[in-house]
Amino acid sequence: MEPVRHVRVKVCCISSREEARLAVSCGAAALGLVSKMPSGPGVIDEGLITELASQAPPGISTFLLTCEEDADRLVAQARRTRVNTVQVVDRVGTAVLRHVRASLPSVKLVQVVHVVDAASVDEACAVAREVDALLLDSGNPALAVKELGGTGRVHDWAFSRRIREAVSVPVFLAGGLTPENVGEAIRSVGPFGLDVCSGLRTGGHLDEEKLQRFMRAVRASEG
Repeated sequence: MEPVRHVRVKVCCISSREEARLAVSCGAAALGLVSKMPSGPGVIDEGLITELASQAPPGISTFLLTCEEDADRLVAQARRTRVNTVQVVDRVGTAVLRHVRASLPSVKLVQVVHVVDAASVDEACAVAREVDALLLDSGNPALAVKELGGTGRVHDWAFSRRIREAVSVPVFLAGGLTPENVGEAIRSVGPFGLDVCSGLRTGGHLDEEKLQRFMRAVRASEG
């Protein structure tokens, strides 16, 4: 049996100071701040991202979710918003990732891998050496209007576990997580962290009752 570890929770699609405070007060280790996307929930303007990142308490990770593919624009966006973590939600080349890491040495870099099939395992292994962490989600970048997160869909966790076992960087699990299934997700994948958006929202707003139930389920699964 694997040792029980503290599972970090990233509450994504934060849209206001109130939501940020609620997430942190309930035990979130990270806040997800969504910039312009081709589709999906939670998009806020860069001014608010900058404000929320600057107001986050010490020790809280502030993730900029970006669909930028150009290295220089990606670096410029991260510098404007002053986040401490950049989450690249689309596929970019290794040269882009290396440029970002070299340009932003104090900022963590997280690559999203949208888990579809066994090819996703190979994709994750290839990119893992270029980043500080992977985030496994359920989008579809191949669509005409790309899905790059916030789908509310669960993917096949067997592939996610294979990825987690194959790479040496931390792995966050996302995609359709709820208070009802998060315990099974932790047992099935054994992730370093969890990323949740739609599963904690009612009418588009962060739901305190759902968030508290989610956190209780996470902690219960840790033993």
